[in-house]
Amino acid sequence: MLEQKLEKTQVKRVDSGTIDSLINKGEAIASVLTDEQTAAVKTVFEKNIQKPGMNVTIEGLSTDELPVTVTMDEFMRRMKDMAAMGGGGMSFYGSMPDNYKVTVNGNHPLINRIVQETNPEEQDRMAKQVFDLALLSQGMLTGAELTDFVKRSVTLI
Repeated sequence: MLEQKLEKTQVKRVDSGTIDSLINKGEAIASVLTDEQTAAVKTVFEKNIQKPGMNVTIEGLSTDELPVTVTMDEFMRRMKDMAAMGGGGMSFYGSMPDNYKVTVNGNHPLINRIVQETNPEEQDRMAKQVFDLALLSQGMLTGAELTDFVKRSVTLI
């Protein structure tokens, strides 16, 4: 309602994207990865993400940002929230499958380590670990996946 009344106002949830995408500073951060490296990182993550509805994108973000973040599209989240509250004609949104955006920070040093790794099994292990960390930060890592994450973390230490 506020967005309709206030012309230049946009309401966003703080967990609907990365900090750089939520607060537009007018600065574009270039990715340090080449096109081939970007394609390779995307392939590694797509191969290791076994959840449906996860769309992988590689973006050049600040090195201070997390290596991987998982977010739901703001519009879809709003529609699902309205459907859950019984929002009249919005009930069909509640039955739609969840779609998430997996944003891989191409400028993060850990992603650079994944790119430089020559052992494919080690690449897969690191990609799974950082993806599971992103899921854990959103409260989306449960059950057997959480147990596997803990076991993998112990072997890393």
